[in-house]
Amino acid sequence: MKTDVIPTIELIHQNLGQNLKQRRKSLKLTQEAFAERCGLHRTYIGAIERGERNITLSTLACIAEALKIQPQNLIKVPKT
Repeated sequence: MKTDVIPTIELIHQNLGQNLKQRRKSLKLTQEAFAERCGLHRTYIGAIERGERNITLSTLACIAEALKIQPQNLIKVPKT
Protein backbone atom coordinates (compact mmCIF):
# COMPACT_ATOMS: atom_id res chain seq x y z
CA MET A 1 0.00 0.00 0.00
CA LYS A 2 1.39 3.40 -0.98
CA THR A 3 1.50 5.79 1.94
CA ASP A 4 1.62 8.89 -0.28
CA VAL A 5 -1.95 8.12 -1.43
CA ILE A 6 -3.38 7.89 2.07
CA PRO A 7 -4.47 11.33 3.28
CA THR A 8 -2.74 12.55 6.39
CA ILE A 9 -4.75 13.28 9.49
CA GLU A 10 -4.04 16.98 9.01
CA LEU A 11 -5.45 16.85 5.48
CA ILE A 12 -8.58 15.08 6.73
CA HIS A 13 -9.03 17.80 9.36
CA GLN A 14 -8.62 20.51 6.70
CA ASN A 15 -11.10 18.78 4.38
CA LEU A 16 -13.60 18.44 7.20
CA GLY A 17 -13.23 22.09 8.13
CA GLN A 18 -13.60 23.36 4.58
CA ASN A 19 -16.59 21.14 3.83
CA LEU A 20 -18.29 22.03 7.11
CA LYS A 21 -17.83 25.76 6.55
CA GLN A 22 -18.97 25.58 2.92
CA ARG A 23 -22.12 23.60 3.79
CA ARG A 24 -22.91 25.74 6.86
CA LYS A 25 -22.67 28.91 4.78
CA SER A 26 -24.81 27.41 2.00
CA LEU A 27 -27.49 26.88 4.67
CA LYS A 28 -27.00 30.53 5.70
CA LEU A 29 -26.13 29.58 9.28
CA THR A 30 -23.73 31.47 11.51
CA GLN A 31 -21.26 29.46 13.57
CA GLU A 32 -23.34 30.32 16.62
CA ALA A 33 -26.63 29.16 15.09
CA PHE A 34 -25.03 26.01 13.75
CA ALA A 35 -23.35 25.23 17.08
CA GLU A 36 -26.71 25.59 18.81
CA ARG A 37 -28.26 23.19 16.30
CA CYS A 38 -25.52 20.62 17.11
CA GLY A 39 -25.42 21.20 20.84
CA LEU A 40 -21.77 22.28 20.59
CA HIS A 41 -19.96 25.52 21.43
CA ARG A 42 -19.39 28.18 18.78
CA THR A 43 -15.65 28.28 19.39
CA TYR A 44 -15.47 24.50 18.95
CA ILE A 45 -17.19 24.78 15.56
CA GLY A 46 -14.69 27.50 14.58
CA ALA A 47 -11.77 25.30 15.60
CA ILE A 48 -13.16 22.40 13.54
CA GLU A 49 -13.56 24.69 10.53
CA ARG A 50 -9.91 25.78 10.90
CA GLY A 51 -8.79 22.13 11.04
CA GLU A 52 -7.59 22.45 14.61
CA ARG A 53 -9.72 19.73 16.23
CA ASN A 54 -9.64 15.97 16.09
CA ILE A 55 -13.33 15.19 16.51
CA THR A 56 -14.94 11.88 17.47
CA LEU A 57 -17.10 9.84 15.12
CA SER A 58 -20.09 10.72 17.31
CA THR A 59 -19.43 14.42 16.81
CA LEU A 60 -18.94 13.88 13.07
CA ALA A 61 -22.32 12.12 12.92
CA CYS A 62 -23.98 14.91 14.90
CA ILE A 63 -22.51 17.59 12.62
CA ALA A 64 -23.50 15.66 9.48
CA GLU A 65 -27.05 15.24 10.77
CA ALA A 66 -27.32 18.96 11.50
CA LEU A 67 -26.05 19.69 7.96
CA LYS A 68 -28.39 17.06 6.47
CA ILE A 69 -25.56 15.22 4.67
CA GLN A 70 -23.77 11.89 5.00
CA PRO A 71 -20.72 11.96 7.35
CA GLN A 72 -18.37 10.67 4.65
CA ASN A 73 -19.13 13.76 2.55
CA LEU A 74 -17.54 15.91 5.23
CA ILE A 75 -14.11 14.34 4.88
CA LYS A 76 -13.92 14.18 1.08
CA VAL A 77 -11.62 16.52 -0.81
CA PRO A 78 -13.66 19.74 -1.07
CA LYS A 79 -14.97 20.98 -4.40
CA THR A 80 -13.32 24.22 -5.43
